[in-house]
Amino acid sequence: MPDTLSPPASASRGRRRHPLPVRLWHWVNLWCLVVMLMSGLQIFNAHPALYWGSASDFDAPWLELYAIRAPDGDIRGQTALGPWVFDTTGVLGYSTANGQEQVRGFPAWSTLPSYQYLSMGRLWHFFFAWLFAGAGALFVLYALLSGHLRRDLWLSGAQWRGLGRDLLDHLRLRFHGPHGGYNGLQKLSYLGVLLVALPLMIVTGLCMSPTFNAAAPWLLELFGGRQSARSIHFIVAAALVLFFLVHIAMVLLSGPWRQLKDMLTGGPRVIDEPAATSTTATTPTTRGGRDQHDAS
Repeated sequence: MPDTLSPPASASRGRRRHPLPVRLWHWVNLWCLVVMLMSGLQIFNAHPALYWGSASDFDAPWLELYAIRAPDGDIRGQTALGPWVFDTTGVLGYSTANGQEQVRGFPAWSTLPSYQYLSMGRLWHFFFAWLFAGAGALFVLYALLSGHLRRDLWLSGAQWRGLGRDLLDHLRLRFHGPHGGYNGLQKLSYLGVLLVALPLMIVTGLCMSPTFNAAAPWLLELFGGRQSARSIHFIVAAALVLFFLVHIAMVLLSGPWRQLKDMLTGGPRVIDEPAATSTTATTPTTRGGRDQHDAS
């Protein structure tokens, strides 16, 4: 006679909602990206302008942070984006550091270190860049070999066709699909970060290394020159900051304490059930009746 007090055998075999490798990569990534962003802004401040091509001579930047003296004698911070110029005094171009007003690209609170120290910023940036690249390579291997990429991130045919509906749902602050798990738009954003943005960050970063340029000059030519690679590096970093802000906003809107706890402990166990139709992905459910909801 079966033991009615024991959990079903299928439940005991459920996997954690966030497996340990996913959690480790998430937190390592968080600290790597924060340090690389702040140290990268320190490096950017040494030459606060971006160009296309190979030359960097202040003749034709598409983005530039600088300061001017206004007719009233005050110094004003300026941000020039193509033909448009904005007064950004106090934040970009001219800001306060340690009680003193300074001409600098990004303000002291956003750079590592806070004072202008290019060589130290490079040390921080390169150390965490290698750590970031190594952790990313290991995670990609895990995602491929464990089935995480196929099972949890790859879109089914129905999800590809439902991207428009998912976008409208997100605009209405409805983040969860009828069966829980990541919806198509969330999966697409994760795939974009994992397979496009992060590799592009690493490759364009390598393009700014003279040693790597000597070893693989074709890569620099592929991006159209060092300044083009530097611009793409900056644009992708800005896109990742935007992704991070949206990620945090969605976590706050969908139960921040539960999301944080699940990303620390792994969350409830999830049981994969066979899909009902050929166009629907494997549907995860959790023990205890709670769907695998996640807005992150």
